[in-house]
Amino acid sequence: MSLSVALIGATGYTGLEVARLLTHHPHAELAIATARAEAGNPIASVHPSLAGRLDLELEELDPVRIGKRCDVAMCCLPHAASAETVKQLVDVGVRVIDFSADFRLSSLSVYESWYGVKHPWPERVGKTVYGLPEFFAEEIAGADVVANPGCYPTSAILPLAPLIREGLIRGDDIIIDSKSGVSGAGRSAKVGTLYCETNESIAAYSVGCHRHQPEIEDLVGRIAGPEIEVLFTPHLTPMSRGILSTIYVRPSEGLATESAGGSSNAAVDRVMQCWRDCYADSPFVTPVDHLPATAHVAGTNYVQMSVRRSGERLVLLSAIDNLSKGASGAAVQNMNVMFGYDQQSGLG
Repeated sequence: MSLSVALIGATGYTGLEVARLLTHHPHAELAIATARAEAGNPIASVHPSLAGRLDLELEELDPVRIGKRCDVAMCCLPHAASAETVKQLVDVGVRVIDFSADFRLSSLSVYESWYGVKHPWPERVGKTVYGLPEFFAEEIAGADVVANPGCYPTSAILPLAPLIREGLIRGDDIIIDSKSGVSGAGRSAKVGTLYCETNESIAAYSVGCHRHQPEIEDLVGRIAGPEIEVLFTPHLTPMSRGILSTIYVRPSEGLATESAGGSSNAAVDRVMQCWRDCYADSPFVTPVDHLPATAHVAGTNYVQMSVRRSGERLVLLSAIDNLSKGASGAAVQNMNVMFGYDQQSGLG
């Protein structure tokens, strides 16, 4: 039996990526795609790359109709607006994978402080599973709503959480320097993402106030136990897609002592072994000896991670595709877990 999927808010880059992935998924098909201004037009009129691959007309959002036709919905709406729609879909029996930040954080006050809005469905904050199957697969399998992770947090949580949990690094001195392609800013026209503004340039933004910082701190704490303090700075780079996160950490006292009596690479070896042990059964997370680059994972759901030592610090490097493992690929991976399919279905 094939799953019927609804795509809510189909006109952005993440919507295109979901549609593209579902065209070759062995167990799922896109049955409904919604948009507001473009309703009534073929999806290929908005995403020309789908011409000849997907014959589907964009529709107005109708939760009741979706409830009758679809098993699962992927909701690509902005925060606050998304939570209202997710509740309507759950009420008609549809399981939902939500791309917004509305259900990612465990604290209502933290959400409302960072996002500046009253939450439309506050009862579900802190009671919705976070969509990282590498840590929450069992909960995802039975969930009615899954909070799809943020792209930057994915690139940081995956390398950090196992090391914090095993006591290999300190949690009070973590610096995350992340660089993203322009697609991470969305498809709507903004001056800061115009070609002439981004070409031949790299720039930091939201310094000290990016909304993914509390998500990283919250989730590493949920997975690993101890609270952490993160200094997170994102940068916009002149490429279409991809994220490279360079994370500066200090070894814990125990790891530093252990490494002092061994080779200069002892700490690096311990980090790599920790990752290999943690992700032995995770098909998309790959610790590598080389330095990861966004080109190595472009268009895939894979994560490459590596580590180097620099003086008293360890430098962790993580590369993902922001539109795949950072968004739509992760959603398909979560859908696979929710309905009992191999995590790699449609993503190989």
